[in-house]
Amino acid sequence: MNIIGKRNLWFAVSAVLIALGIFGFSYNILVRGQAMNFGIDFTGGSITTLRFEQSANVTSRLAEVRKVLSSFHFKESVIQKEGDNDVSIRTEPLDAEIRTQMMAELEKTFGRVELLEADTIGPVIGAELRSQAFWALLIATIGILIYVSFRFEFKYAVAAVIALWHDALITVGLIALLYRSVDTAFIAAILTIMGYSINDTIVIFDRIRENIINQKKGKVSFSEIANTSVLQTMARSINTVLTVLVMNVCLLLFGGATLKDFALTLLIGFTLGGYSSIFIASPILVMLEGSLGKPTKKPS
Repeated sequence: MNIIGKRNLWFAVSAVLIALGIFGFSYNILVRGQAMNFGIDFTGGSITTLRFEQSANVTSRLAEVRKVLSSFHFKESVIQKEGDNDVSIRTEPLDAEIRTQMMAELEKTFGRVELLEADTIGPVIGAELRSQAFWALLIATIGILIYVSFRFEFKYAVAAVIALWHDALITVGLIALLYRSVDTAFIAAILTIMGYSINDTIVIFDRIRENIINQKKGKVSFSEIANTSVLQTMARSINTVLTVLVMNVCLLLFGGATLKDFALTLLIGFTLGGYSSIFIASPILVMLEGSLGKPTKKPS
């Protein structure tokens, strides 16, 4: 199986996925007015912490809390259980009158409700979070570039980083296409995906380096060595990604409403991470090596 020789096919698949993401961004901007469905963390909103007297009801009937909130037609709301009988509700900015009405409706279902805290996140804080998210991704990329350059060579680092951003960009594009909520947990998911993807890529790169050292008389091309290395590690890569995906699907199905977008992002990203480690990173490394069909010398 010639993985490297069919690199144009893999690049075409990636190009289609990137094009879908670009379409998602464009459609959202034209129809919805923004590229992605930015959550309260980025756009600003209200955080209301409530204490319910009936803790058992709160624990088992969060769906009813969401049902009550749906009557207020909030564009977005995130409900999280904070303790045995405390609940944090994040919504679009609320004035005092709407908050009072919301508490009154909740009391009809759950009994007495006590307001513990009411905070507002302004647009300025949201812009600061977006900036911090950008810097987090940039610093992570630079760190990976330095580490892989030290561990291997600079061209290996470039190939690895291109594969990482391939995963991140397609994941972001598909989330935009699906118009799922984007918040700080989404940034955490992207960083997790990058960490997972680089791990699998390094395993393949390590096998490439071993095979270069063990080649006979320098008569094997770099592309052949890379292809052999990918095939030798493919079973390990597939088994690893399938194991992770099984756990991720369980999180998606049973993790609750607050974790669904996070789990979906991980599901897309981990799948792409397994794909890019096999079909993207090594072909890009071969192209950077510039030695297709040429004998590769053993490292001194």
